[in-house]
Formats: sequence, structure tokens, C-alpha cells
Amino acid sequence: MSKVYINGVSSVSPQSEEIFENQSSKSYYQNILPALDQDYKSMIKPMMLRRMSKAVKMGLFCSKKALLEAEIEKPDAILVGTGQGCMQDTEKFMNNMLESKEGLLSPTSFIQSTHNTVGGQIALDLKCKGHNMTFTQNSVSFESALIDAMLQFQDDDINNILVGGVDETSNEFTGFQKLDGQIKTETVHNLELFDSKTSGTIISESAAFFTLGSDRTTKSYAELKDVEIFNSIAPENLEEKIEDFLNKNNTSVLDIDAVFLGKNGDVRFDHYYKELQEGIFSDKCQLGFKHLVGENNAVTSYAFWLASKILKEKKIPEIFKLNALHCKEPGKILIYNQYLGKNHGLILLHSL
Repeated sequence: MSKVYINGVSSVSPQSEEIFENQSSKSYYQNILPALDQDYKSMIKPMMLRRMSKAVKMGLFCSKKALLEAEIEKPDAILVGTGQGCMQDTEKFMNNMLESKEGLLSPTSFIQSTHNTVGGQIALDLKCKGHNMTFTQNSVSFESALIDAMLQFQDDDINNILVGGVDETSNEFTGFQKLDGQIKTETVHNLELFDSKTSGTIISESAAFFTLGSDRTTKSYAELKDVEIFNSIAPENLEEKIEDFLNKNNTSVLDIDAVFLGKNGDVRFDHYYKELQEGIFSDKCQLGFKHLVGENNAVTSYAFWLASKILKEKKIPEIFKLNALHCKEPGKILIYNQYLGKNHGLILLHSL
């Protein structure tokens, strides 16, 4: 396998990008967290912004920032992971349908409601005619995009790939997640999420995009070593699965300096993480992120952004720690996430 380097990063979430430097988090006492507004006009033409949903704005904004940092004008491919797609435009189209009593409708909202709208808009803006794929694999959508990226780099003509994850919330469709127990019924403070003993979690919207390259540069953050996804696994078999994944990459649990865990305060499924916290990673620096940015199907892209920053800056902000262990100079980070007991994802990153 060719080496894959992370050469540019950008994120939009319920927290500021400066959270890594100043460790000052935004506090929420609500169960649906909005992404913070950005200076979108600095990257996107105002006339285009008027027609864009939140997901498209976040995705295009992050993409252009990640490419700018890597000093790449046009990537060879664009890969996007999104579990829900452009829900706001889907909701707008369906509301228009109801209001018109199924009469004649403008097709604009329908056209912009498809999951691949984000990838398409990015390609149109960048005038990129290369490989463009959107992955909608629930909570491993971003991991699926990363796997495709690693495969694309086997082609000698592919040098730079834009990869990202994005999901947005909407008034009506996000409400459906309350009906099936995905969102907590009681209001919780986001910073006290892990103390919750009830089912469900807090839902959010976010985006994070990355310029991946086959060549290391002076601005490179880290190396993406491997990604693996599996649909289901018994908790008692999880440690063996992780050890097999690490062994495949000539790494062991002993070599891991820190582990990002997708713990989200859902008492029904957090035992997957508890098994690891008390088991093979009991003496490792354990990190969390969903108490700060909430849960969505593409939120592992935010963990990927954090891990990239940690490996480049060689420090771990205290605000992300789940235990008191200190890692002096992190060199290898593992990201593990699952949602509702399914769609487990593993991502391994190495420092340069």
C-alpha cells in the first residue's frame, strides 16, 4: 500500500477550531447542537450561499480551507461521507409538497436534497472532473470514504484527494430520532454527557475535510496507516478484533499512545467502550469528543481532525481526556467508534 499523508485539515462543529489551542469549550444545555456559524463569505460567493443548505456550506467551506492549507488548487478526487445527506433541503421539498397539496413544485429543493449534493457542489466550485464519490454507510460513512481514498492512491496518477465527512440537522427529520430513542428525552448539559445513565445521546451537525496526499510536505500532519469497518461484533470479541487490526499494521496495543473512543452517554451501548477502557487500553491515554460536539453519522471526521492536530502539535489538550493518564509525545493514535451497537470503525494514524 502507498503511504497516505494528511496535508491539510479544516473543521466546522459546535465548537470553535481554536478549542485545540485555548481549550475553551462552548457549553450547551440542549440535546440538538448546531454547528457554529462561520465567515462563509470569505470562501464562498454570496450569491451561491443563498441557495445552500447548512451541509453544503460547511462542506464547501472546509474543503476550500483544507486545500488552501495544503496549497492544492484542484484535487484528483473528491470523496465525501455523510449518513443523512442534505436533510434541510429534503425537508423543504416535502413541506412544499404538503403545502401545495401535491401540486406543481420547483425542483430546486429536490435536486439539492440528494446525498451527493455536497460532493457535487465542491466539484463544481473547484472545476474538478476527477473521481467523485459519496458514501452513505450510516456511522461508518467517513471511514468508507477513507478506505476508497487509500485504494485510489494505488493509482500512480492520483497524488491528492479531498476527503471529508459532513452531516446536518433539521427541524422535522431530526425529531424522528427522538421517536426511536436516539436522542435523550431529558435535557442534559453537554459537558456532563458521560455522567448520564439513560438511553440516547445528543445529536449535532458538523463537517471536517482533509487534503490527503501521496507525498509528505513540510505542512503534513500525520500518516494515515489503515482503516477498517465491520457491521457487528459481540463486546467480548472486540479486543481480539482490534489486536488483529493492529497486528496487520505491524503495531501492537503496547505501541498505541492514545485512543479516541466514540463514547456518547447512551447507557445501552457505551459498554463497548467500557470494555476497552478497563481492558486493553486501561493504561493508555483515553480521549473523548462527543461531549463537546455531539453525535452524528460523520462525527468521526472530527476525531480524525483532532488526532491529526495532536500528532502534529505533539500535545493532548486536557479537555478531551477521559482519564488522568498523560502522554508526553503521542506518536500513534487509534480511533474507535460505533453507533447503536453497529457499524464499528477503526482508524490508525501515525506521527511523522
